[in-house]
Amino acid sequence: MTCHITIFGRRLPVWLIPLLSTLALGLWGLSRQHSMWRDEAATWQVAGRSVADIWHMLGHVDAVHGLYYLLMHGLFECFGPSTTTLRLPSVLAMAVAAACVTVIGHRLAGVWAGLGGGLALGLLPAVQFYLQEGRPYALIAAGAGISTLLLVTALQGRGRTVHWAAYWGTVLLCALLNWLSLLILAAHLGTLLWTRPRRGTWKRWATAATAAVAGALPLILFSRRQSDQVSWIPPLTWHMMIGPAVLLAIGALGALLDRPRAGALSLAAVALPLLAVPQIGLIGLSLIQPLFLDRYVLFSMLGLALLIGAALGAAVRSIRPRSPKASRWLVPVVVAGAVAALLPQLVAKRSPASRVDDVLAVAADVRQLKKSGDAVLFVPAARRDTALVSPDAFAGLRDIALAAGPTASGTLKGEEAGPGRIRSAMLAQQRILLVTDVPEVARPVSAERDKVKAAVLKKYFTAVEDEQVRGRRLTVYERCGG
Repeated sequence: MTCHITIFGRRLPVWLIPLLSTLALGLWGLSRQHSMWRDEAATWQVAGRSVADIWHMLGHVDAVHGLYYLLMHGLFECFGPSTTTLRLPSVLAMAVAAACVTVIGHRLAGVWAGLGGGLALGLLPAVQFYLQEGRPYALIAAGAGISTLLLVTALQGRGRTVHWAAYWGTVLLCALLNWLSLLILAAHLGTLLWTRPRRGTWKRWATAATAAVAGALPLILFSRRQSDQVSWIPPLTWHMMIGPAVLLAIGALGALLDRPRAGALSLAAVALPLLAVPQIGLIGLSLIQPLFLDRYVLFSMLGLALLIGAALGAAVRSIRPRSPKASRWLVPVVVAGAVAALLPQLVAKRSPASRVDDVLAVAADVRQLKKSGDAVLFVPAARRDTALVSPDAFAGLRDIALAAGPTASGTLKGEEAGPGRIRSAMLAQQRILLVTDVPEVARPVSAERDKVKAAVLKKYFTAVEDEQVRGRRLTVYERCGG
């Protein structure tokens, strides 16, 4: 079934409008004033390695993102490294997700529910953040939209073998981008329990779901060996659950307005599990091991957008009998009002200050302050990312703590020498540039190597320059007389 809407006398597919709207929002300020934060820097520096070097790294670290890194490597090879190449896949993916939301909403609750939900998705604050992010979460959201649309197609009695094969492939692809996306299967299970489909549909879904989990299982088991990567995530607290609680409350209101009935396929039967189950599932997993980061379940925002669309569709239906002309303007007016209200936040999300740091800004300071013969240190070692992303700015500086580079060691930050060797190397220098975090975001120094760096600088060196810019700090030390 093809759905159209007439605008200025032209008939357009309804899904095209949210797709183009989300695409426009994504392309607006895509470079974020030529800034890049630490998560994107990881993508950038890994994508620039050879396939063999990426494969070598995945054996040590970040296997969970391996497919994404290989994808970005291919794009960097084809189009060259740039912030556009880095972020455009996320923009395109979220536009696809908005189109899927629109089609699902239209099929289950009418054209205005679909259009309202699709337009709402691109405006949600969480979506705005990851819409322009060089990480895989928007791609997973697109996969969630496609797989949910395929499930709805099957539940409407139009599912064929090819649909279930596509469903399996899409869910598996998302799991290979980040296996926590398998929570989409739990959400879809909730929809199936609600709608009570025929046994044949249950059997096909169970087969596809089992095959997807089986395909992702090797990655899950292997990446669990690298669980130290997420050791920095804080334990779950009541305060952290305020956000999910608010989202679920908004979603529940939209579900009530859709007037769902048990055993019937409705927008609420699809959208409410899609919103609630991943959020609750991640909370449950975080009780076992801290994993609660909203980006891991970004795809649940599709459920929220669908429920917002359900509320808008219900409002249009209630107004139409009294004022048919006004009902046609309700969704456009509400969306325009939302854009106006959210405009300050939309602008803020496109500024460098929207992220915790900017690896490119501090690289510019290094270029200005360095002198021939200077050494450089990084605390913690992960702050070496600014040198990996901007090697020209660090040309001529000696990284005196580094024992093996990131590529050779198969790591993101390289391997540093032992504390004693670092101390000796520091005492042989006259000037050292230290790249670290600003005090507001810096974590307490815990690694023995970093404690040695701090102690030697404090005892034997004097700070002569100190620049703080966008979450990063550059301090220039000169050897003193002690």
